[in-house]
Amino acid sequence: MGELDGRTALVTGGSRGIGRAVAQRLAADGALVAVHYGGNEAAAAETVELIAKAGGRAFAVRARFGESGALDQLFEGLAAGLAEHGEPGEDGGAGLDILVNNAGIHLAGSIGQLTEEEFDRLMAINVRTPVFVIQRAIPLLRDGGRIVNMASAAARIGSPVQIGYTVSKAALVALAAPLANELGRRGITVNTVNPGVILTDMTSPWTGVPEAMAGLESITALGRIGQPEDVADVVGFLAGPQGRWVTGQTIDASGGTYLGPIPPA
Repeated sequence: MGELDGRTALVTGGSRGIGRAVAQRLAADGALVAVHYGGNEAAAAETVELIAKAGGRAFAVRARFGESGALDQLFEGLAAGLAEHGEPGEDGGAGLDILVNNAGIHLAGSIGQLTEEEFDRLMAINVRTPVFVIQRAIPLLRDGGRIVNMASAAARIGSPVQIGYTVSKAALVALAAPLANELGRRGITVNTVNPGVILTDMTSPWTGVPEAMAGLESITALGRIGQPEDVADVVGFLAGPQGRWVTGQTIDASGGTYLGPIPPA
């Protein structure tokens, strides 16, 4: 039996990259996983198929964040999927145990390059959306539930070439402590995971360049670029029973990127 048997999970941005790995990990642990996607239906279907082939259960939910009505679409799809797969709450509605806010966008640029339109979009997708996804999810969350927000090691490192993105992820980090205090009496934990550079399609423009890869590896304590599974395993810990006493925290999952001077090889 899996640690998450009988539990339900929603992973936003769950069709590719880190989100896909998180969805696969939670499903492998026994959860029924709602795989949210914005526009790539084929990728979402592939994620659901991979989970099914591994013996897990999942279904896809479409909602394009940033568009009007997206949250209604998300939660209507979630409720329908949970009911269809036989996981209603005690009141007959859709019960949720784990929420992973993974969906987000990245834009590079210094303060001088950042436009108001870009900044508004970053904040809308990376901050406003997870805040109101959580607000809508709270009535569905069962006692003892888990909320995990995916931020970024950029919030710690402070790179000047991705300032808008850094601000948006730092705001997400700040969300955990007040929510943990509000929801703690129900046994619901709220934590943040800060990945570093992970091999996904989002990072492919620079991880596909050997010189860039060598540079990134040189400033990482563990000497390599991360895999989506490296982050998914951290989320799996926080979502499982072993993570019950961790809340309001930010866990750096960057392999030790930019910890300080890197010793020679």
